[in-house]
Amino acid sequence: MKAGFARLSPNLQGAIWVLLSGVTFVTMTTLVKHLSGDYPSHVQNFYRQTGSLIVAVPFMLRSPRSVLFVPRSTIPALFLRALLATIGMILLLYTYEALPMAEANALSFTRPLWVVLLAALFLREMIGPGQIVAVALGFVGVVIIMRPWGAELAIGWPHLAALASALCLAGTITGVKSLTRNLSASSILVWSSIIGEILALPFALADWRWPSPGDVIPLFLIGLLSAANQLLFIKGMAVGEAAILAPIDYARLVLSVIAGLIVFGEWPDTFTWLGAGVIVISTLYITVREIRSKRARTLALDVGQPESVTPPGLVRKETDTPA
Repeated sequence: MKAGFARLSPNLQGAIWVLLSGVTFVTMTTLVKHLSGDYPSHVQNFYRQTGSLIVAVPFMLRSPRSVLFVPRSTIPALFLRALLATIGMILLLYTYEALPMAEANALSFTRPLWVVLLAALFLREMIGPGQIVAVALGFVGVVIIMRPWGAELAIGWPHLAALASALCLAGTITGVKSLTRNLSASSILVWSSIIGEILALPFALADWRWPSPGDVIPLFLIGLLSAANQLLFIKGMAVGEAAILAPIDYARLVLSVIAGLIVFGEWPDTFTWLGAGVIVISTLYITVREIRSKRARTLALDVGQPESVTPPGLVRKETDTPA
């Protein structure tokens, strides 16, 4: 079976990895919603973070000195990134607890929109007219999902939590760009897990719940699935072409609809479908433009031009990864 998989084209292999990452993400959020009646989001996040820390242990054991010893100047950035990730994940878990699966998933796709804005503000990266229109269109999709009109006002704390979560997690993506200049990916992963565990503990202690015997495995499985989601996505993008694989990540939206319908009896209304479609189109446009930007910079370097040569209107930013 392994040999047969290796004979597949790189893009087909990548598509399978990315699709599996979507399955792990939706499975994780389904467990989060299932356990939400007994465990608040900040308690679930602690167990999730503990599961992620377990995944990081092999990286520490394999090369402890190169992974754990980092320049002192990088500690504040590592701490800030872990803090944003902790707050962002607590809000994300709360979103999935409080909103229908499809609606929460659609709002989570606003993260690339925030990445563009943060990259422009803090990394001084260019934003062309196309990106501005795409970002504005994406937030129009958010408004459609919230549908703040008529007698039934749908906007509430869960919607605001979803946007705040996307903003915080976008901040972690933007922060990776500066950290990778001095640290390896393994160091960032390990230190994010360690600091994240320390930061998650006070939030959890504020409303602590000891897990029942039947809930121990699902709670830690949330953390393992969270780590697997990221690793599978990165693996897929490493073997295939990002331009072809990026749209496959939106299968998460379809999978969340299926999970919500089967497990919780939820079915998205017309406004959720319409708003989700607008968000997907806008973020997909930004993703494709970014891929073209990277290809253009690579071509410029190949012909001997300086790296700063970038076609007008293209954004330079970190590639987004799932929560």
